Amino acid sequence: MKSLIWIILVTTPGVWSGNWGVTLKNQCALKGTSVVISCMYDYPDYHTVRSVGWYKAQYLNSMWQLVPLSNLPSTRHRFKYVGNKQNDCGLRINNVQHTDEGAYFFHFKTQYNQWTSKTYAQLFVKELTTVVQPSTVTEGGNVSLTCVSGCSTPVNVVWFRDEQAVRNTVFQARREDAGRYSCAMLGQQTVRSKSVALNVQYAPAKVKLSVSPSGEAVKGTSVTFNCSSDANPPVTQSGYSLYKDGHFISSGQKHTISDIQPSHSGLYYCQAGNNISRRGINFINSTEIHLNVQYNPVNISISMNPLHVVGGRSVNLTCSSTANPPANYTWYKRTDSLSGGDIQVGSGQVLSIPSVEQSHTGLYLCQATNQLGGNNSTELLLEMMKGWKEEHGIQFLPVIAGIGVFLFVALVLAVVLFWRKRRAHAERKQPHIGLSGRGSSSSGTEDQPNTVYANIHALPSSLPAVTDISPHAQKSSHPEYDAPTAHEDEVTYSTVTITPKKPSRSRHINSRALQDPQSKSGENDEFVIYATVAKSS
Repeated sequence: MKSLIWIILVTTPGVWSGNWGVTLKNQCALKGTSVVISCMYDYPDYHTVRSVGWYKAQYLNSMWQLVPLSNLPSTRHRFKYVGNKQNDCGLRINNVQHTDEGAYFFHFKTQYNQWTSKTYAQLFVKELTTVVQPSTVTEGGNVSLTCVSGCSTPVNVVWFRDEQAVRNTVFQARREDAGRYSCAMLGQQTVRSKSVALNVQYAPAKVKLSVSPSGEAVKGTSVTFNCSSDANPPVTQSGYSLYKDGHFISSGQKHTISDIQPSHSGLYYCQAGNNISRRGINFINSTEIHLNVQYNPVNISISMNPLHVVGGRSVNLTCSSTANPPANYTWYKRTDSLSGGDIQVGSGQVLSIPSVEQSHTGLYLCQATNQLGGNNSTELLLEMMKGWKEEHGIQFLPVIAGIGVFLFVALVLAVVLFWRKRRAHAERKQPHIGLSGRGSSSSGTEDQPNTVYANIHALPSSLPAVTDISPHAQKSSHPEYDAPTAHEDEVTYSTVTITPKKPSRSRHINSRALQDPQSKSGENDEFVIYATVAKSS
C-alpha cells in the first residue's frame, strides 16, 4: 500500500512544491455512532484552494486504488466534509459500520496545483459489548455490569435495562432487576450494545388459585381448579398441589371435578414450589377459596307434634329438608279430585293449627323449593280425637277393668279372712266343748238313732302328738270300755292335731281321754283330740 501511495504522490502535479502538506489522525469509532476524522492541510500562501475531496483505498482488480467516497456504495448522506478551504479538512462519518473501516486520504486543488496526502487516516470500527456477571443469580446475590468498547480511548458509558436507565453497575439482585441490559456512549444513547439478559431466580410468588366457572357451583356440573404463580424458574406441573380443608387432593396445575356434589364443598388452596426457598420455605401456599355447591331440596319430611291430635287443641306440622340455598316451604292439603286437587293452606317451615276441628283432618304435604328447583314431601294423615275420654278412655278401659276385678277379689279375700279370724277367736274363748251319748249330761237310749262320743283333750304344747290310736290301746288304757254294750254301734276313732297359739292357756277337756303311755311331756307342742262317732245299723 505504501508503494501505491508513493506512485500517487510522484505522478500528482505539484507534489514537489514547497509548503504543501496534510496532517491526519487515526480514529476508533463504535458501530452505529458518528465519528470525525481529524485532518489539517497546508499550501503556499499565493495559492487558493479551489476543490477538496476524500478518498478511500479499495482493493479492486487485484490492486489497491483510491476511490472517491462519492463512488462508494451506501455512503451517500453518511459521509460529510466538515472542514473548509483554508486549513481544516475534517470528515464526519455517520452511523459507522464495519464496512467503513479502512484507510482514508485527503486531496485538494488550487489554481496552480493539486495535492494528495502522503499519509492516511486509519478508521477502526468496534462495537460496545455488555458483560453481566453472573448472568443467572438467585434473588439476593451480587451482580456487576461492565461495558467493553474495544477502542483504546476511554468512553463515558450509560446503562439501560429494558429501555430504563440504570444507575448502579454493582447491586444485589432482586426479582424486578431481571431483564436485558445494554450500554451506550454518553451523548449517543440511541446507539447501544447488544443486550444481555440477567436471570434472577426466586421462589414462587403471587400464588393464586382460581375456579372455573366462577361463582357458585351447582350440583352435577363440572368445575376446574387452576393454580398459577410468579416464579423463576417457572413451577412445573409436579410443583403444584391442590388441597381441600388441609387434605391433599391432587398434583398438577389443573384439577377438574366433572360431577360436583355437596360433599365437595369446602376450603381449597394450592401449593407451589420450584426448588428455590424463600426464608427457608420451599413451598408457598395460595389464599383459600371457598367452594359452595348448591343443590335443590332433597330428603323432605314432615313431623307432627303432638302425635295424637285432640279436638280443640293445637297441633304443629314441621317440614324439613336438605338444600343449598335454604328452601322455602309451602303447605298443601289433599282433596278429592272433584274439588280440584290440592289446596294451599300455608307457607313457612311450620304449619300451626291452634284449634283442631273436624275440617282440619286429612292428608297434608309440603313443597320445598329454592332457585334450583323443588320437591314434595310424602303425605301425612292428620286424624282428630274429639276429647279426653275418646283419647284416653278407650286406651285405659282394659286397665280399669283389670283394676276392678283385682279390687273385688281382694275384698272377698279380706271378708273370708276376717270371718275366719272372728270364728277362731270365738272358739278360743269357750272353756269346754263336749258331745256325749253316754256319761255326759244327757243319757242315751237304745231308741236313739245315732250316738256320738266326743273326747277332746287339750294337751300342753310340750306333749308329743299321738299319731296312732288302735282298739288295743284303747282297751289297755280304759278297761271300762273293753266290752262294748249292746247299745253301742261300731266305734270309729279319728285323730285331729291342733297346735295352740299360747301353750300357757291350754286346758284339759277330758271325756274318755286316752293318752299314749309312751308319750313324754315337753317333746311336742301339739295336742290330741279323740272323737268317737257311732253309726246306727
